[in-house]
Amino acid sequence: MKELLISLLNFFGLAWWVEVVTATPRCTYYFGPFLTTVEAKAAKIGYIEDLENEGALGITASIKRCKPANLTIADDLGKIGDLGGWPVFSGQS
Repeated sequence: MKELLISLLNFFGLAWWVEVVTATPRCTYYFGPFLTTVEAKAAKIGYIEDLENEGALGITASIKRCKPANLTIADDLGKIGDLGGWPVFSGQS
């Protein structure tokens, strides 16, 4: 029942999300949706810890009502083909 309520709130953009912005890499992450701000705040700590463990710097987080179109927005990771071709992975030529 709770999942149905969260889905309904999210559909209307009324669910709560954790927005985490990192300076390095320059990314915005959305985690959620949550039914209450209390649930979002409790989960926020774990998301920040995970990003710190992955080496992210300049982390800020906020709780907001929104309906993100994308869960990850990477501003400085580049695009495949930026260097004129496709990446070659180990074992490929």
